[in-house]
Amino acid sequence: MTAGTRDEWREWRGWRAAAQDALYAPGGFYRRVEGPAGHFRTSVHVSPLFAGAVARLLCRVDEALGRPAVLDFVDMAAGRGELAGGVLAALPADVAARTRACAVEIAERPPGLDHRIEWLPAPPEGTTGLLFANEWLDNVPVEVAEVDAAGVARRVLVREDGTERLGEPVGGAQARWLQRWWPLPGAEGLRAEIGLPRDEAWAAAVATLRRGLAVAVDYAHTVDTRPPFGTLTGFREGRETTPVPDGSCDITAHVALDACALPGGRVLPQREALRTLGVTGARPPLTLASTDPAAYVRALANAGASAELTAAGGLGDFCWLVQPAGIADPFPE
Repeated sequence: MTAGTRDEWREWRGWRAAAQDALYAPGGFYRRVEGPAGHFRTSVHVSPLFAGAVARLLCRVDEALGRPAVLDFVDMAAGRGELAGGVLAALPADVAARTRACAVEIAERPPGLDHRIEWLPAPPEGTTGLLFANEWLDNVPVEVAEVDAAGVARRVLVREDGTERLGEPVGGAQARWLQRWWPLPGAEGLRAEIGLPRDEAWAAAVATLRRGLAVAVDYAHTVDTRPPFGTLTGFREGRETTPVPDGSCDITAHVALDACALPGGRVLPQREALRTLGVTGARPPLTLASTDPAAYVRALANAGASAELTAAGGLGDFCWLVQPAGIADPFPE
């Protein structure tokens, strides 16, 4: 690092600490009243079809578990509880009666949320059922590394206004993670997000599950397809923007899900997972338009939403990390 005053040093931090405060500290982005839905649209917000698919997955897990007296559904990074509420609404009555739904979120419980949903700051221990993390890991803050003119990977430091500079060389466990999961050639300017905190966060979440299935859904890349300049970005009011760690925008980066995967886990595209769960995007037959016009319009709307959820170049490119815990993988190979 270059020389500077003590006050100047305090202004510069790694991206992990800066994003942690910007997103989750009092007054941070994820504690704001409008919630994530005020700034970007996830699969949950596109259509109830997504929650319906997750409900069908929960039913598969229920059968694999032998229909336990209490079936857990844990919604990680629950936003304002939209997915948990949608899943409860889509479950068959007999399954819903046995389901304990837990929404895990740092923000305050939203008013009017279904009373059946527990609101927790962390996932409960010893659950039996389905832990579902939709766009959680991409918001677990990570350090950013960049290659300097000498070919050395250094930690990127940032100020609250988004100004960056290079800090100390990456070392220790972070350097080992880069070498294994995101090796950087010595070309100046190449960047990577060091996903070690996400690996650890996912392992901790899966460890809370006694038996069942854990699923993480995110934009992702693999060791063979890492982007050369990283994916760190921001979102504000529905638009992608420069990431600035001042609490005014979401700060996110795609996830190295292959690094997160524990033994027995595998990654599959969202379009494949959803089609297995009945979200196909197939258009209704035209004959239905004449025999039942209202049903045809509803079916056509569902087909449009299905197509958006499974579209190449869009939400269909999300990946699902499927991690069974004491049961068989519920998705056919």
